[in-house]
This record gives sequence, C-alpha cells and structure tokens, in this order.
Amino acid sequence: MEITNIKESRNIIEDIEIGSIADEMEVNPGDVLLSINGKSIKDVIDYKYMMADDYLMMEIEKSDGEIWEFEIEKDAGEDLGIVFTNPLIDRAKSCNNKCMFCFIDQLPPNMRDTLYFKDDDSRLSFLQGNFITLTNMGEDEIQRIIDYRLSPINVSVHTTNPELRVRMLRNKNAGKIFNILKRFHEVNIEMNCQIVLVPGVNDGEELNRTISDLSTLYPSINSVAVVPVGITKYRNGLDNLDIYNDETSNKVVKEVEVMQKHYLEKLDTRYIFASDEFYVVSGNKLPEYDEYEGFPQYENGVGLLRSFKTEIEEALEKSSYSESKQRLIFATGTLAFGFMEDIARMIMEKYRNLIIEVVPIKNDFFGETITVSGLVTGMDLVEQTKEYNGFDRVIIPRSMLKRDEDIFLDNITLKDAIEKLGMEILPSKVDGMELINLIETGVRS
Repeated sequence: MEITNIKESRNIIEDIEIGSIADEMEVNPGDVLLSINGKSIKDVIDYKYMMADDYLMMEIEKSDGEIWEFEIEKDAGEDLGIVFTNPLIDRAKSCNNKCMFCFIDQLPPNMRDTLYFKDDDSRLSFLQGNFITLTNMGEDEIQRIIDYRLSPINVSVHTTNPELRVRMLRNKNAGKIFNILKRFHEVNIEMNCQIVLVPGVNDGEELNRTISDLSTLYPSINSVAVVPVGITKYRNGLDNLDIYNDETSNKVVKEVEVMQKHYLEKLDTRYIFASDEFYVVSGNKLPEYDEYEGFPQYENGVGLLRSFKTEIEEALEKSSYSESKQRLIFATGTLAFGFMEDIARMIMEKYRNLIIEVVPIKNDFFGETITVSGLVTGMDLVEQTKEYNGFDRVIIPRSMLKRDEDIFLDNITLKDAIEKLGMEILPSKVDGMELINLIETGVRS
C-alpha cells in the first residue's frame, strides 16, 4: 500500500468533522495538538488510547502561536472529530528486510517517491490493514502492542520455519515470528495472516507445517491467506524465482482444499484460503459465496471475484431498467479477462441494445507476468484501448488509481488519460451495485 505524508511527524490537524466536539470547541485545520491530560502525543495510538477517557484536558496550539486549553467531558470512547494531516501522527517505520519476493525491489526507476517506501509499521496494520512482518520492531514496540491490545493486526508470516524465514526475509530476527505470535495469542489479540507462496521454497510440506503451527493459535489467528509471488521484468541482481503456472496453481488449490476440509472438522472453520489468482490460473471453479466465511481476507484478493459476481447478480435482479443504448469497454488485467467476459455477458442479457467489449490490458510497464488489474498503468490502458472506435466510455476498476487521487502508477492522471484516449474513462470500485449504477446512469458514486 502506498504511504503518503511519511515525513511529517507533528500533530497537525487537517480537518474537523462537522458537529463534533472539536468543531464545537472551534478547533480549526492548521492547529496543532500538543497534549492530552498533560502527556505529549507520540503517535495516533497514544491519541486513540488517551482519547478514550471520559474526561480530558487538551492543549491546542493555534495557527497564530497562541495556546488554548480545553476541559472536555464526554462519553467514554466518543471521538473528538479530529483528522490529522498525517494519520500516524509520526513518521512511518520503514522495513529493513530484503525479502526474496519483495515487489518494491522490482519497481522500475523514476516512479513516485512514495512507491519506493517500504513500510513495516504495526500502527498502519491496525489503522489501514497493512501487512507487517514483525521483524523490524524492538521489544518495547512488541510490548506496546500487547499493552494497548492493538487489534486486529495483519501479519505477513510466509513460513514458521525459523531458518527458512530468515533466508526468505534476509533478516536475522525473522525466525522469532512464532514466539511473537504466541505472545499476542496469550492476550487475545486478533490477527489475520498471509503467506506469499514462492514455488519450491515455502509451499508443499513447508506450507503444511506453517498452517499446522498457526492453527494452534486459533481463534486469535482468525484466518490465513495464501497468495502467489509476483514477478516483474525488473529483477536484475535479485533471486531467480519461478511463478505459478496452471499446473502448480492447481496443486496449491488442491492442497488448500484438503487442509480446509481438515480444519473445518477440527476448528469449525476452513481457516486457510487461497487467493483468486490460484483459481483463475489453474482453471478451477471459484468456491461458493458461503465458503469464504465472511471474506476475512477480501482486501488480499481472496474471494474478491466471487463477492463481485454475487453483487452483480443481486444488482441485476433488483434493477428495473431493461435497456441501455451504450457501447462500453471494460478494461481489465489479463488475469480477470475470462471472468469479466462472463460478467459482461450477464449484464448484456439484462439490457437491450447494450454492447460491452472486455479488453485485457497486457502489462508492458511491469512485464507480462504481472496480470492483475490493480497494476495496470495509464499509458498501457491508453495504448491498448485507443484502437476501439465508436465506444461511449471505458470503465476501469478503481484499484488502477491511487487510493486518494485519480492518478495511475506511471504518474499519468485520469484526466490526462481521458485526453490522450479521447474517450470518457470511469473508475468503479469492485462493487457490483456501483458498476450497475454506473452503466444505468453514467454517474460515479
């Protein structure tokens, strides 16, 4: 996940929620939070912990340098309504690992500076769902997670074999992972874990060992996702790694299904889930909606396709429209091409006079081994859709753009892409209702 405002560490207030306690106190954007109950605020965790009290003494530095003091009585846990310029209220902690599969090490030069920042910050895991390795923190930070009961957090485990983990992450502290997880388990900290699978390295028997170890910490470790390693064309000087093909992906799917059956009987949960990519590449049918058990690893690409298809079906069933005189392009990564063709057919069956062309965007920027939609760049999109004439607009997944800005990974803005293509480009979340609304009204939610 791309991190912004990584250098700003002062408690600068960016916005105030209308009608909130801070709004009533006339706290303004640009003010600086100095202390709560006489204690300085180290970061957002301190802030949230101290703010939970029902009585607060708060110091604010106004933009003119004047110090205001506030005495606040409120409901326990009630939010003050303050939004900080830097959501961490501190510098993000960087990662010192040299993981054999690190995607950031495979980026081309001359991209946005923030894309090269490797975060490994437990606070970002708690706040934004980032996955962390737990190798770049000292005992004081580990104890702080325990003392504050930071939960849930997402952990990149990869393997519980100490020697193998040290080799994979190239960090001498990496082998301590299971002991740290056990300490979190003892105080009931909720965790979701991921395993980036590398063919011939941590799959097969190593994967079985890892899942067996992690399952002993259930229900604290609520779920485990396995996702395939991603390989770009920029790997000079890096390990020579294989990618998963149809045969090896099928093997992973079958192994996961065997483990799911075992843990369903043992723990009453399938516990381990394979990412959508393994199913698509191997040609296996996606699991049914209920088999994802509430989609605990949705943001990790586990069940995204199944959830989206179900949402489309429900949205079409509810829709009262029967006609849409449009010619649309669905632009997608090559991985989801067949899936999106099925989605397009479902939608066209609902609406008369609607034509949808699904265009798979080959990733020339990162290399053809990168097939997911979220890594498609603006120039690849423009170059590979400009030959399609007579269409009204292009619909793209919102994941192609930066989370908080309409800009692609190659720094081309959505506006620039529209001008270059000469056609409207509309982003849509991977949300069935939003896509159907976009088709019926042409308006972004």
